[in-house]
Amino acid sequence: MLRALHKFPGLIAALLIIFMTLSGAVLSVLPALEAVQAPAQSDPNLTVATLADRVATAYPGVEQIRRAPSGRITAFYFDGGQPGSVIIDPASGVGVADYEPSAFQRWMTNLHRSLFLDDAGRLTAAAGAAALLVLSISGLMLTARRVGGWRRFFSRLRGPLMGRLHVEVARVSVAGLLLSSLTALFMTASTFDLIPQGNAAAFPREVSGQTGAAPTTMDALRETPVEALRELTFPYPGDATDAFKLKTTAGEGYLDQGTGAMLVWTDAGGWQRVTETIYMLHTGQGMAWLGLILGLMALGAPFMAVTGVILWVQARRARPRIKGNIAVGQADTVLLVGSEGGSTWGFAATLHEALTLAGHKVHAAPMSQFSPDRYKQAERIIVLAATYGEGTAPALAKGFLDRLSGLQKTPVMPLAVLGFGDRKFPDFCAYAADVARVAKEKGWAQLLPMGTVDRQSPQEFARWGRDLGRALGQSLDLSHSPAIPRSHALPLISRRDYGAEMQTPAAILRFAIPTVGFWARLKARGLGRFSAGDLLGIIPEGSHVPRFYSLASGRGDGFVEICVSRHPSGLCSGQLLDLEVGDSVQGFIRHNPDFRPVRGRKPVILIGAGTGIGPLAGFARANHSRRPMHLYFGARHPDCDLFYEAEMQGWQKDGNLTAATTAFSRTNARAYVQDALRNDADHIAKLISDGAQVLVCGGRDMAAGVADALADILIAAGLTSALLKAEGRYVEDTY
Repeated sequence: MLRALHKFPGLIAALLIIFMTLSGAVLSVLPALEAVQAPAQSDPNLTVATLADRVATAYPGVEQIRRAPSGRITAFYFDGGQPGSVIIDPASGVGVADYEPSAFQRWMTNLHRSLFLDDAGRLTAAAGAAALLVLSISGLMLTARRVGGWRRFFSRLRGPLMGRLHVEVARVSVAGLLLSSLTALFMTASTFDLIPQGNAAAFPREVSGQTGAAPTTMDALRETPVEALRELTFPYPGDATDAFKLKTTAGEGYLDQGTGAMLVWTDAGGWQRVTETIYMLHTGQGMAWLGLILGLMALGAPFMAVTGVILWVQARRARPRIKGNIAVGQADTVLLVGSEGGSTWGFAATLHEALTLAGHKVHAAPMSQFSPDRYKQAERIIVLAATYGEGTAPALAKGFLDRLSGLQKTPVMPLAVLGFGDRKFPDFCAYAADVARVAKEKGWAQLLPMGTVDRQSPQEFARWGRDLGRALGQSLDLSHSPAIPRSHALPLISRRDYGAEMQTPAAILRFAIPTVGFWARLKARGLGRFSAGDLLGIIPEGSHVPRFYSLASGRGDGFVEICVSRHPSGLCSGQLLDLEVGDSVQGFIRHNPDFRPVRGRKPVILIGAGTGIGPLAGFARANHSRRPMHLYFGARHPDCDLFYEAEMQGWQKDGNLTAATTAFSRTNARAYVQDALRNDADHIAKLISDGAQVLVCGGRDMAAGVADALADILIAAGLTSALLKAEGRYVEDTY
């Protein structure tokens, strides 16, 4: 429901919101310009009586004096039967410039308020404000869900760049958009008399019939400071029945033009003050600085409208067209997919294809279409469910748990549940776990225990596929690969070889960044920006499945660098290590924003082994701010596979690395990197207590040993690995 409230108003009213917010941003600048151009009032004690006397002296035919919230004072007068208007210098009462209302301002105001369509346009603009209000509120709630609660509302975001930009701009501008939309709706209601109006002073029934009293003799004018003035209207010349009309921030009334006495006075009511305040908040009149801030925030709405539409289109395209999707009533296997951004559909398509090749009739559909009565020939149901925010259902799983809980009869075909999530969050695969729990409570037979996939890992998906195959009594190979972006030829410019003495060949390979033309860069056809810790995807010859290697360099280094070790049956590693300088390989960048040091000055602990040193070396190379960075590195032997030995010495000398501690498993000392951590336990515990972030890169066995060592170390600091992971302070990139 919440996502629908956010999506549909945005898609329907996107163009209207863009017009309204852009025109509002332009209008927000005008009060500031008006305030800057208005003559300064040097005397804070200046009264309306003195000002009126000065203006009447300079312009005997003065009809009205008006003070704008910006402080600009304008006099309207007749001279020889011709009307005139000037901007007044309050110090002299003399005009400093003719007052000519801006045609551009009138045009822009009419566009913003009514789209040049009078009342129909005002209602249309109000509809746009209402849509903006709904989008702002639902966007706030969706953001809180995404980051794990209101307390983490401004925490670091993860995910694709477009989605992060959409939310980042929203977090900055949503307060202004809420204020602007609420005040716009109030002003529209006021225009159509849907809310109480302030009481205007009624013209007095009796006047003295005298004329000629000077403003300086009128007590009401002498007691009113100019800052409180809104309007002072003079009586019509020669009409003894007319009177002065005074309007201030406190109210309005009429003064006798002969005696100066206050004939009628009406205080400004509560609703009038509310209306004036809301007008000021919406337009910035009287608070030019607020108008500028709101104008800047309003510019976020067009950006979010455009990025929101792009995200919607991307989500639509991300849902693959599944070939050979059998009709639901004829399928022996039903795949139910719960996806938020569309990536889970890619895994579903891979599973659908594999099961179809294995001879099954497979139907795939969103979890929201769960209807057991339609599964006439189904022998099994498989649920692939992502988790959104704080363990809530993804978009395409809406209503699934309610339908499951409300079943009068439990389905007879067994169920398998696979959850997709991110272990960094405390609610890892929580929605899938809820599905499995409710199914168990309903007595639904399980085809196999619930499985999980962390951060869309193809390896974990493949392992679960083997388990599923065993449950089905057949081999099932799930080779999943996300859509492969455009690749580029990367020429090898240098290589450093290691490990030959230990029969473990490895190398540091450095490739040139391909050069592309200006227009190609505009069309995003180059390699793009990348940082150490991102991934270089290589498509080996004879395979369509890319292999990924952590980058040891960033775009600013001017090259692409990776560390590669030869695996006994590794197709890609063998091809890479057979490259000679001048050879090229096809590659592309996949961003990995979660694996890198967070911004700030807190210490960083880098832990790796073997070729896992690659991104850690890149972090040290990029540490231009000289923040405390401590490296713990494990290798076999210092004489043959101590990667980046010379660089580490230079980085320590330059301050990029605070310390580098090594451990070697094929020397007499025979130690692993986790042993080095235990030997330095007190120092590591102190660093982590001071807010250090831990980054681990290397093989899974090494990472498991490191996790055990850190668990023991963290006990002394009163911390746990789970807590550090939840805070983004313990991050692994393992293989």
